[in-house]
Amino acid sequence: MYKKVFYFLIIFSLFGQCCSTFSYAVKNTPVQPEIVDLRILETTDLHASLVNYDYYQTKVDNQIGLVKTATLIHTAKDEVKNSLLFDDGDHLKGNPLGEYLARIRGMHKGKIHPVYRAFNYLDYDAIAIGNHEFNYGLKFLNVAIKGALMPVLNANVFSVKKNKPYFTPYVILKRNFVDQHGAGHELNIGVIGLMPTQIMKWDRANLDGHVIAKPIVDTAKEFVPIMKAEGADIIIALAHTGISSEPDTPDSENAVYYLTKIPAIDAVLAGHSHSIFPGPVFKHLPNTNIKTGKINGKPVVMAGALGSRLGIIDLKIEKKADSWKIVNASSFTRSIADESGKSLVKTDKGLYKLVKPEHQETVDFIKKLGL
Repeated sequence: MYKKVFYFLIIFSLFGQCCSTFSYAVKNTPVQPEIVDLRILETTDLHASLVNYDYYQTKVDNQIGLVKTATLIHTAKDEVKNSLLFDDGDHLKGNPLGEYLARIRGMHKGKIHPVYRAFNYLDYDAIAIGNHEFNYGLKFLNVAIKGALMPVLNANVFSVKKNKPYFTPYVILKRNFVDQHGAGHELNIGVIGLMPTQIMKWDRANLDGHVIAKPIVDTAKEFVPIMKAEGADIIIALAHTGISSEPDTPDSENAVYYLTKIPAIDAVLAGHSHSIFPGPVFKHLPNTNIKTGKINGKPVVMAGALGSRLGIIDLKIEKKADSWKIVNASSFTRSIADESGKSLVKTDKGLYKLVKPEHQETVDFIKKLGL
């Protein structure tokens, strides 16, 4: 009887020690940080270069074309768990295909412009309006953008009649992402579109009396606090504007540098000037790190033009005290061809098939003209 009690006490004592140790371990296990790796992808200044083809020289050109950039997009997405894809504007005009569709064939109700058909196919999350989107007039543009299945953004072009943004100024994308430990999180990604005020000079005949353009930086400062108040965890600027540290003015054409100084803007996708950032041309820009692709501590990317490159920003976003903060970021670009013009990627055959009808119509039209 005493032996049984003795053994029971020993077992109970050991069990108590185990429980105590387990309880201590649970209490002292460090909480795993909630970090989401998010990749942001950019195309910009496509200028209707959907196919790897030079219409002026009537030959294949593997240094241009969204059918090539698309392969980079697929690869970049496959490398990560979380990604978003944006276009930064100037996608409708710039080559004979764009001219043929606007001035010869026209946009008819119910038809989807091949540029937006391509964007739909590649599942863009949002796109910006660039200054060249106005070259064919507001009527053409309004019909064309109806074919886009994603938000079409611009915040600083205002309707004269209504005194409010002519387009959707910004959007807050609710996206489910997976953190480094496999847990799911819903983040609110704020995205705003901006463009140069010079449209009022460049396209006066199309725009005068219909819209006005407000300063880029002032407009961003107006809308960004509204976006934060509406729950944006991070804010991305689709800035169809170049990069310069010249003093900012209401009519600054290249305003990216000063957009990076707005505290609540977390990343800037740049365009308009057809430059490459990060790149050596900007090595002397103040407060700029070419290695990490940051200006004033903010990640910035500009992917050249005509689909020649894909812009990439990689963000690490950590949840701290019920809010998400970017704790690390870097930007870079990838090219579709090497310096000699040799293709580095395959053609996206699905996309080519999708846009081939208009491409072939354009080629046939050029041949008919004897050009």
